[in-house]
Amino acid sequence: MVELKDVSVTYSSGVDALHNVNLKINDGDFAFVVGASGAGKSTMIKLILKEINPTSGSIYVNGYNLNKLRRRRIPALRRTIGFVFQDFRLLAFSVQENVLLGREDTPEAVDSVLEKVGLLDKVNTLPHGRDTMMFRQFEKDGVQLSGGEQQKLAIARALFKNAPVVILDEPTAALDPVAEYEIYCRFNELVGGKTAVYISHRLSSCKFCDRIAVFSDCTIRELGTHDELVHKPGGIYAEMFAAQAQYYV
Repeated sequence: MVELKDVSVTYSSGVDALHNVNLKINDGDFAFVVGASGAGKSTMIKLILKEINPTSGSIYVNGYNLNKLRRRRIPALRRTIGFVFQDFRLLAFSVQENVLLGREDTPEAVDSVLEKVGLLDKVNTLPHGRDTMMFRQFEKDGVQLSGGEQQKLAIARALFKNAPVVILDEPTAALDPVAEYEIYCRFNELVGGKTAVYISHRLSSCKFCDRIAVFSDCTIRELGTHDELVHKPGGIYAEMFAAQAQYYV
């Protein structure tokens, strides 16, 4: 369970990033956080990962107040969260090493997660399969996967971590809405039983989520299911959905 109680963030410049945000995401929920760029979505994730601290209010993970979390315990917190950001990075190591990130497991386990994200067939065509090097910094026959394939590999890495909480912060922003929808559809099938938080300014997979939080002006302006919000007269979500619907309905 993740909960924000009366959370505000004000930067040293005096600019508000979040103002009086209250949000509870229950264990096993699929939550979608939407809003225009600069509305405060990514700031919320930085708070959950303890990258920044709130100016006021509290953030709880499984009932524990992160304001009381000591610095040496932050790595333990982050091990409970699998995350993929818009500016994710892959390493100039093998495909397998990009999934494992120093952990030990069988090649079959790596193949299994690559198959789940729809990347195994591509990997099997590479010169050395899962042992093929990414990029060419260290190996002249390293490969450069497409943007979408790299995103799938980043998602595979987050899934392989097998953390109870998964956060996707606009990792598919470079894709068109239909391609993003397809990836999120697959991801929804893969994270069953986990708590999942999707961050985006596009609404291509909101229908699958248990709860949608609409950020505007650094706070949550609307909260509900897709059916509740899309029929709200004059609502922010309803207006966004109507504007984007031509791309994915």
